[in-house]
Amino acid sequence: MKIATAAYPLDVLTSWAQYEDKISHWVVEAAGQGADLLVFPEYAAMELATLAGPEVAGDLEASLFAVSDRLPEADALHVKLARAHGVHIVAASAPAATDTRPVNRARLITPTGQIGVQDKQIMTRFEGEVWDVIPGNKLQVFDTVLGKIGILICYDSEFPLLGRALTECDIICVPSVTETLAGYWRVRIGAMARALENQCITAMSSVVGEADWSEALGTSFGAGGIFAPPDTGFPPTGVMAEGALNAPGWTCAEVDLARVAHVRRDGVVLNRSHWQGQSGRDGAAIPVRLR
Repeated sequence: MKIATAAYPLDVLTSWAQYEDKISHWVVEAAGQGADLLVFPEYAAMELATLAGPEVAGDLEASLFAVSDRLPEADALHVKLARAHGVHIVAASAPAATDTRPVNRARLITPTGQIGVQDKQIMTRFEGEVWDVIPGNKLQVFDTVLGKIGILICYDSEFPLLGRALTECDIICVPSVTETLAGYWRVRIGAMARALENQCITAMSSVVGEADWSEALGTSFGAGGIFAPPDTGFPPTGVMAEGALNAPGWTCAEVDLARVAHVRRDGVVLNRSHWQGQSGRDGAAIPVRLR
């Protein structure tokens, strides 16, 4: 199969039809390249707040709920496109209102119209301290015709125990938005580490460019990337494909899950099955004074 991961710029939208045209264009382009799984970035749905006007889009609190209100329509659009083109889509994550505070929610949409929901687990300082976005549902393993797919939203990819919870996944999608080059590399390093530990494929998407209408997003740095364990059957760098930094568009790679199964069974190293070797050795290190 082929995975396509987006470096996606945000727009000021003047109508719902403009959004429909934009998402349709992106999906048609990826499907035209033979993609089976499309991964959009974290918080890329925030552009929907501009439909409520610049004051709402620029207001941290109001923008959360303006986007949340549009999610049913956005999901219906993605379902329509997934069906029409026979693709699986990780829709751009968005704030979703709950009984308390909004969560950061991604959705995996299948060609049959099913929707799997994955919320972010660990908030960044901005999300938790300023925006008051909260953690959502537990991690999910989505069993699809493409294989077992998980989602670690941005910061979540930097935590190995969250990655380990997805050890049954063949593919882990990492939708991201990062405001600095350092942030991009933190998430990319996390995505590559999860591919190494789980001996699986990780697919990172990014928001790119300016969104000066939003206090939350501002300027974003990033690129699409598809990573694998640097082992038997995969590139020695672990990089299957990488986009140019801050260049909008799709980054694609052909993925053979038989290679994932093989490297897990008979790789040069067996990180995934050797994980338990840490038990009993993962407590606090013994201090040794050398002076």
